[in-house]
Amino acid sequence: KKVYLETFGCQMNVSDSERIATRLVADGFEMIQDENLADVVLLNTCSVREKAEHKIFTRIGQIRKDLAKKPVLGLLGCVAQLEGETLFQKHSGIDFVLGTKAVGRISETIEKVFGGASEIYDLDDREADYDWSVADAQRHSPYIAFVPIIEGCNKFCTYCIVPFARGREKSLPATEIIRHVSNLRRIGIREVHLIGQNVNSYRPPAESGLEGFRGATAFSRLLRAVAATGIERVKFTTSFPRDFHPDIVAALDENENLCNWVHLPVQSGSNRILKAMRRGHTIESYLERIDVIKASRRRIALTTDLIVGYPGETEEDFSATLAVAEYCKFNSAYYFKYSPRPGTPAFDLPDNVSPMEKTERFIRLDKLIRFHQREVFQSYVGRTLEVLAEKVSPKHPDQITGHSTCQMVVNFTGAADFLGKTVKVKITESKVNTLYGKIA
Repeated sequence: KKVYLETFGCQMNVSDSERIATRLVADGFEMIQDENLADVVLLNTCSVREKAEHKIFTRIGQIRKDLAKKPVLGLLGCVAQLEGETLFQKHSGIDFVLGTKAVGRISETIEKVFGGASEIYDLDDREADYDWSVADAQRHSPYIAFVPIIEGCNKFCTYCIVPFARGREKSLPATEIIRHVSNLRRIGIREVHLIGQNVNSYRPPAESGLEGFRGATAFSRLLRAVAATGIERVKFTTSFPRDFHPDIVAALDENENLCNWVHLPVQSGSNRILKAMRRGHTIESYLERIDVIKASRRRIALTTDLIVGYPGETEEDFSATLAVAEYCKFNSAYYFKYSPRPGTPAFDLPDNVSPMEKTERFIRLDKLIRFHQREVFQSYVGRTLEVLAEKVSPKHPDQITGHSTCQMVVNFTGAADFLGKTVKVKITESKVNTLYGKIA
C-alpha cells in the first residue's frame, strides 16, 4: 500500500513524521510523494495557532474533493491528540485519529481500516518504549538529523496548548542521546539538531553518560558530551528563557562544533503581560541572558518568538515589546497575532484587543524587526561563513543552498559535488531572509 504523509508545524512534528515513515516502511508500506497515487493519506497536524487547525480542515476537504482514488485518511499529531473522537463529528472525511503518543501503532491502525473498521481513535500513551530511530531514506535531509532529547512541556503558559497536546516533560537518557549522535556521525550525518519544546529544561532521570562533563545544568553537560562525539555541527532549539543558564554560552565558547545560534522566545516586552502569560521570567532577567549571549567571544545569532495582542495588552505594553526588539536586534523572529486556543487558561479571558489593533501593532512590529534584520544581514557582507551545502536551488541549477553555523540561509554559486560538504563562503550580498556569496 502506498502512503502519502504531509507534515504541519514544528521540528518536533517533522521528527515524528520521519519516525512514522520509518515504521511504515519497515512494516511493508511504500512512502510516496504524489498524493494522487496514495492508498493512504496521513496528515501530521499542528495546533499551536488557530489558523493551523483551520488549514488542516481545509486540507481534508481538498483531499476528499480532488483525489479520484479516495484514499484512507488519517489524522496524527497535536490536533489529533487534543480533539480525539470529536474530529469525526467535525469532518466526515476522516477514517482514523492517532494521538502524539500512539503513532507507534500506525501500521496496525491502517490495517484495521482496510479490514473494515471505521472511525478509529487512539490517544493512549502506553507506548513508553516507542522506537525513535529514523531510516536514512526518511530524513528531511541526508546531511542533517533531528535528535529529540525532551518531549512535552511543564510550563503551562496561559496561551499555549502544547502541554495538553504533548504531555509532561520527559527527558531521554543521556547515554541514548550520545550513542545516537555517535551513530549518526558514523553514517555521515554532518549536523544534528537537539530538539524539544524546551531543550534547556532537559532533566534526565539519571545522568549516566554525563560523568566527566562539567556544567552548571544537565543540559550544558549534555551539550559538552554531544560535542565530544566529534559530530561536525550541533544546534539546539527551542530554549526556555527561565532555564537558560549562562553556562550554555560558556559551552558554546569552549566547543567550536556547538553552533553559534540561540533561539530564545521572549513573547512580550511587558512584565505585566509576561506575568499574565505565566512565562516565569521578567524582561530584566531575559535581557540579562541576552547580554551574556552578546558578550560571547563568538558572534551568536539570536532569534525569538513574539505574540501581539495578548488579552489586556495596552499600547504601553506593546511599546515595551518594541523596545525589546530594538535592544536585541534579532537575526529573525517569528511573531503572531494572539489567537485564543480552547483548553488554555487564556481562552477564558476577554480577547479585548481588537482585530484592527492587533493588525496595526503587528505591522509596526514587523517593520521594526525587518529593519534590524536588514541591518544584521548587511553586516555579514564581506565576512566568510562556513556553510553546509544542502541542496541545488530549484530555480538556479548553478546555485547551491545551505545554512551557516549561525542558521542563516546562504546561496552560493557551485556544482552539485559540493552537496554534503562544509565550505567557506564569502558573503557578497544580502536580501530578505537570505545571504548570497561565492566560494572563498
